[in-house]
Amino acid sequence: MVFNKMYLGLLGAVSTSLQAAERPNIVIIYTDDMGIGDLSCYNSGWVMTPNIDRLAANGLKFNHYYTASPVSSPSRVSLTTGMFPTEWGVNTFLHDRKGNANCEQLDYLDTSAPSMARTLKEVGYSTAHIGKWHMGGGRDVDDAPQIPRYGFDEYVSTYESPDPDKLITASNWIWSKQDSIKRWERTGYFVDKALDFLSRHKGTPCFVNLWPDDMHDPWIPQTKFFDNKKSWTSKPNFVAVLQEYDRQIGRFIAGLEKLGMLENTLIIFTSDNGALPTFEQVRTNGLRGSKVSLYEGGVRMPFIISWPKKIKGGEIENESVLSSVDLYPSLCAITGAKMPKGFNYSGEDMSKALLGVKELRRHKDLMWDFGRNRFFGRPHQLHHQSPHLAIRRGDYKLLINSDRSRLELYDVKKDPNETTNIADKYPELCKQLSDKVINWYFTKRKVRQ
Repeated sequence: MVFNKMYLGLLGAVSTSLQAAERPNIVIIYTDDMGIGDLSCYNSGWVMTPNIDRLAANGLKFNHYYTASPVSSPSRVSLTTGMFPTEWGVNTFLHDRKGNANCEQLDYLDTSAPSMARTLKEVGYSTAHIGKWHMGGGRDVDDAPQIPRYGFDEYVSTYESPDPDKLITASNWIWSKQDSIKRWERTGYFVDKALDFLSRHKGTPCFVNLWPDDMHDPWIPQTKFFDNKKSWTSKPNFVAVLQEYDRQIGRFIAGLEKLGMLENTLIIFTSDNGALPTFEQVRTNGLRGSKVSLYEGGVRMPFIISWPKKIKGGEIENESVLSSVDLYPSLCAITGAKMPKGFNYSGEDMSKALLGVKELRRHKDLMWDFGRNRFFGRPHQLHHQSPHLAIRRGDYKLLINSDRSRLELYDVKKDPNETTNIADKYPELCKQLSDKVINWYFTKRKVRQ
């Protein structure tokens, strides 16, 4: 990647001395179940996303961004807290109490955990969560903390939350034919809510979680598909829903511009976890794995950051390795906010990479835990079933079970599709990495008692 020298002093200008009005608005668009191959700015053209592509053309695109989990709830916990989610007792998607107990996890994110929204409020941000929550509440979990307890001034949320919006939850389920806002209208509804919040808080910096529940199936692009269940996970339906999703993201960006807020709004666009179904890996750009897998297709995500006032557009970052746990410390560095003390954060400040100042080599290893027992619902295809622990250091990624079975090592820079297990060639590195991730798993995980 080529960096412009005019940006080298950027971080020095972004400090705790910034007045609230000078800080950027921050919007995190956290797409649901979007694979890295779902965007035409990443893929070879099998599907087109012109509006999201324009966001990339006007910003910075990363090729090595990882989510901290291949499923929804723990991924969202990692972004919120800056910590690996298994350390907060969330290791798969949150569902009913029995299901959570079977997966050895808690029923919701502890409110004592650090929270990005809470921290940004302390330096003058107005905060809103709009869209999917999935960090506690729904089904029979009726004691989950309300969303404001995590630092949000306002919220609109889906079924998987403690207080879902009635317009999108007419029944006791994630969606229904009776919802006032239909399945294919939901992203547009969330965009309207986000723009309304931003318009009412002009003059003060805003932090908005814009977390749609597209591109999660079922894919129902219009009324006639409600009763055609065979089409709900079909490629034609997927493409139709994606095209509408892309249109709504374009409408959101146009809305920011109309409000005069686009120039000083930092937008992050990414996904919570990988795609499923993958349509024979086209949605993963050929990467092995899928949602619910620790192979690259389950955890390597698209990642675009745009801030017209500060970030040079049209750049591609192919060296820095980022993670969802890095966003909290990085955004604190950009805004001058102070992270709460007393926590051993998994992420690190990657703000210089995010702002296009310089490529960074990370100091902390990335670690994952997913699928430790039969209740996790992993795919039946052996190709997608990964060991339940993984660790990446530099270009090497090791996967292993906590009983030390299924040792796999890949050079993901040379072999991004994880086709050649090179564990036999590097016994000392395998010992170092496997010892570290297994020790982390047994000493740091929080398990439901």
